[in-house]
Amino acid sequence: MADILSLLLFLLPIYIANSIPVLLGGGARLDLGLDFFDKRPLFGEGKTVRGFVAGVAGGIVAAGVLAALYPLPWFPVPGTQFWAGALMALGTMCGDAAGSFLKRRLGMESGKPFLPDTVLFLAFALLFAFPLVAPSLYSVPNLLFLFVLTIILHPATNFIANRAGLKKVPW
Repeated sequence: MADILSLLLFLLPIYIANSIPVLLGGGARLDLGLDFFDKRPLFGEGKTVRGFVAGVAGGIVAAGVLAALYPLPWFPVPGTQFWAGALMALGTMCGDAAGSFLKRRLGMESGKPFLPDTVLFLAFALLFAFPLVAPSLYSVPNLLFLFVLTIILHPATNFIANRAGLKKVPW
């Protein structure tokens, strides 16, 4: 397994992209009010255009700062770390939207806890960056660490955001 600090730093663009919409979201719905064939919203009221764009932008900024200050070992080609981080930010927001899409199909309300929703943003981020990342990042121990940490941190940060008045529900 890679050193823990590098793995934690690798997650920064992902977690910042996933967190920013709580602070800067709102406005027009990402699904533009459209319903799917099942007469339910595509994503729901909690996914907004402003939140999606702000999340991607925040993740890209984090990727740039991280690439400049702390080059990670999984990006041997110069500049690759920034672009992988940008793709991870986009993947994070797409994975978050995919989780909401899945929850709507299952008839679940926005904001309800759902394990696939908890890890889809990470899975999409890793998939989007896959072509630019050294295969050693995707070792079983590293992936287990990233996913287990996410399963623990995601609900914990949602609880904190709720207590701070940033989210309506603690999940």
